[in-house]
Formats: sequence, structure tokens, C-alpha cells
Amino acid sequence: MTEVVEKEPEYLPATPELDEESPFATMMSLYDEAAARLGVDPSNYAILRKPDREITVAVPVPLDDGTWTVFDGYRVQHNRGLGPFLGPMRLSESIRVDDLRALAAWMTWKCAVLNLPFGGAAGGIRIDAKRRSRSELERAVRRYTADLLDVIGPDRDVLTPDIGTDEQVMAWVMDTVSSHERHTENAVVMGKPTILGGTLGNSDSVAQGLRVILQLALDRYGIPDTNTKVLIQGCGVVGGHLARILHADGHHVCGISDVHGALFNPKGLEIPSILAYRAKHRTLEGLEGKFERITNAELVKTPCDVLIPCAIANAVHSRNARDVQAKLILEGAHGPVSARADRILDDRGVPVVPDILANAGAVVANYFEWVQNRQGLTWIYPVVQKRLSRFMTEAWHSVSDFQLRYGVRMRMAANMLAVERVARADQMRGIYA
Repeated sequence: MTEVVEKEPEYLPATPELDEESPFATMMSLYDEAAARLGVDPSNYAILRKPDREITVAVPVPLDDGTWTVFDGYRVQHNRGLGPFLGPMRLSESIRVDDLRALAAWMTWKCAVLNLPFGGAAGGIRIDAKRRSRSELERAVRRYTADLLDVIGPDRDVLTPDIGTDEQVMAWVMDTVSSHERHTENAVVMGKPTILGGTLGNSDSVAQGLRVILQLALDRYGIPDTNTKVLIQGCGVVGGHLARILHADGHHVCGISDVHGALFNPKGLEIPSILAYRAKHRTLEGLEGKFERITNAELVKTPCDVLIPCAIANAVHSRNARDVQAKLILEGAHGPVSARADRILDDRGVPVVPDILANAGAVVANYFEWVQNRQGLTWIYPVVQKRLSRFMTEAWHSVSDFQLRYGVRMRMAANMLAVERVARADQMRGIYA
């Protein structure tokens, strides 16, 4: 008889209660304020405040040792007013439903700010990807995909990469859907290998979008765009690419960090050699050069022209916001500035470009991939870059116009713009009952 292994607590922790600065609480507080300022109709407000659908599935998986276990799978679909759902799929042992709700809502607002024809969704499997073999992960991903066949698809819900997922995982999802549909359905997932229809420019899309927004922000706030002193928290896909791009543009990247700490030189770091070392060793530890080592906590308090946190949520919070000495902050990560910190920085006159605008390059790239898949086209890299710049620039001007019209901080302007667009779409579509 096949042995069934019960869920192990360390793999499947219970969803904890929300704290006062959790992602979901932060998202809802911002939305509540935006809706109130806009005067959104109460009945429409009630609809927008809840996800359209929350799906939970059991994911039974045969393990390499011949036993079985069952993982939990989720998909939260927030709002379809602007179009089909689009959002991340993650593999993580710490998945929380509250985080998925927040992430799905963020995707709705981000798509609305960028004027993309999608609503937001988020989901994944509660599984420790580091403790599972590649074959076990593949079986889990394919079973999860099969369980969601009636709710995902190019015109229904499109999956994008996130924590624990890569090109290979996206290919598994695509192949599973295609096998059931009896034809290749590559537009059901984004972030695929280019050989399977992935778009060029996907890997550095967030960094390229940040680059566009940085230039626009420097112009607006009167910060010189040459020899700009920039601090980047994070050295991964976003932070690493951004450091390389900004260094090539002539900015002084004076600080960069990973989980072990930060490197700082007020005259600028040798970014190419630092990134080459990290690519080889996967860490900044052991690297020698003309810099001093400081902590991540010290990095966010170091004087600079621009601080770009690209690593963790709440890197700038209510306890350190008064110590930040940057002239401008761009959010490269999801929620690196907490709601309380955002208000403190606004009171101090430190502008913050919010994540739903600043780091939206990946969402734009996902849209480009979807369009190319639907049309059977492949755009060359310069075309992708030109169109990405256009979308980011138009979104910046739309948010800036809202900010000037309502006299609010940029984060609130972005949220108000997003809420207005989604609310208007819902009102035009009406309610079918």
C-alpha cells in the first residue's frame, strides 16, 4: 500500500495574524485613503475591496523515496475590470493567504497605473523548493497547474514568475496546459525561455524601468543627472542589473548590498568587478577592494542623492525613516517603504516614487510577451526597450498630473489613479447577477 505522509508543520505553517504593517494592511490602508479622496461610490467600493475569487487546491505529490505528501496550492484573483488576470506564481514554504491578497491587489493597481489591460492575481504552492528535488518540484507544479485548468489561460488568468519560480517552472506550466488543450498555449505564462516564446529584455526589465523613472524623477526634483550618488540595497536580479546600468550611464553607485551586508565608497564603487565577483561566488563576502563594509541598516541611513531599496519589504520603516538622508527614494522592491515611513518621509520633504510605478518594468515586459505570443511575433531588443520606455514615461506623467491635481504625495497619487481607472472600468461593465 502506498504510504501517505501527513503535512509537516515546518513545510506548511499556519497563516499568522496580520500585524499593523503587514503587506495586506498596508495595501488596504492606502486603498481606503485613495477611495475616500476620490469619493468612490460605496457600493463600488465594497466590490473593489474584496478579491473576485480565492481558490485553494490540494497538491498531492509522489516523492522520490516512494512516499506521498500533500501541499497546499492557492490562486487569488483580485479584479477583472480591466481585463483577464495577470500575476505571480511562487513556490515558498512561507506563503500566506494575506500576502497573496495584497500581491494580487498590487498587481491590479500596477496594471491600472501602467494602463495595461489586466487585473491582478497571485498564487503558488506552499512548498520548500530548496528541500525538494527538481523532479518533486516538477510533479508539484504540474499537478497544481492541472488543478487550475478551468481558471487559468491567456484570456482568463496568466501566470508570471516570482519567488522560487524560474523559466523552467514557467515551461512546465505551459507544457501542462498545452498537453490538456492539445495545442501549444504559450500565452498562459510569462517569463518563459525565449526558445518557447519568452520576450527579449525580460531579465533586466525592472532595472530598465527604474532607469527611465530615475531620469524623470531627477529632472522633476532638480537633482543633477551627472555624477549622481546612488545607493542600491540589493544585488540580485533587480539591484545587480540596475547597478550595472546606472554605472554605465555615469552615475556614482556608492553603495550596494546583499543579505550579508553592504559595500560603500562615497566616490563610487567598481561595479563591473563587484558584479563579476558575485556572479562567480554568489555573495559579496570575501571581496576586497576600495570600499568599507557597513550593514544594510546603515546603508539606508547613509547620505546620498538617491536611495533605491531593491531587496526586502519595510527596509525603511517608522523607526528609521527620520534617519534617512537621501534626497529621493525609488522603490525597486515590493513595499520597501512602509505606510508609516512614507508619511514621515513626505512630512520631511523626501519624495518617494512608489513600487507600483517605479518597479513596474516587469509587468510591462509580461504584457509585451503576452502580446507577442498572441500575435505570433518576436520583437527585437531595441523595440522592447523603446516601448518599455514609452509605457513607463506615460505612467510617470499620468501619476504626476494626479499628484498636482489633488496635492497629495506620489504614492497616494498612483493609488488614486489606479483606483479611479479600475472603478471606472467596473462601473462601465456593470454587475451581472
